[in-house]
Amino acid sequence: MIDDLACLMYLLAHDDAAEGPYDRARTELLVRAAALVDLALRGRLREAGGRVTVSGTEPAGDPVLDGVLRDAAAGHGWKRLVRRHRKRTLAEVEDRLVARGLLTLKAPRTRFGSRRLTVTDHTVSAELRTRVSAALRGDGPVREIPAVDTALLALAAAGGVRSVVSRQDQKIFRARIDACTGSLAALAPGLEKAVRALPVTMIAAQGGMGGS
Repeated sequence: MIDDLACLMYLLAHDDAAEGPYDRARTELLVRAAALVDLALRGRLREAGGRVTVSGTEPAGDPVLDGVLRDAAAGHGWKRLVRRHRKRTLAEVEDRLVARGLLTLKAPRTRFGSRRLTVTDHTVSAELRTRVSAALRGDGPVREIPAVDTALLALAAAGGVRSVVSRQDQKIFRARIDACTGSLAALAPGLEKAVRALPVTMIAAQGGMGGS
């Protein structure tokens, strides 16, 4: 059973045809943000005066999350932590999914090409997309949706993962998406703002933003 948000977000963003994420630069930010939300849900990251603080000293027990915890110990803001070491985090998520048997790693097509990754078990991805679709299209209160599903929906919408939230979905379910994104404020106001700012952050990343 896979339950860490960063890996789940990667599976949502994976494109079989591309043999990797739908957009690698965007997915770097999405999995990084997902890891931050995960740690906040676990009570390991909190907010004090607009800065991120770490609660507890024990490891999270997951190499991806442990790496983000170490980064957060420096007392950065949420937006800075979303950008920081994002390439490393994405590579660690891919390695973790390969180790779990959920991704198969293939050699690059060319000497300097990107490594190719295919989903081994499409059942996991299909069930995940069904869950997020239910969160998007359901008519029950957002507070009754599992926190993991609301977070994944908010991230997929902010990151423009069209296979999960189409442009039409963005218009039709705008209020639903907004409510799911707003629920992140209960974890930390700055975290909600960082997720809402992802579209702008992604544009900046394509222009060569630092913090990789």
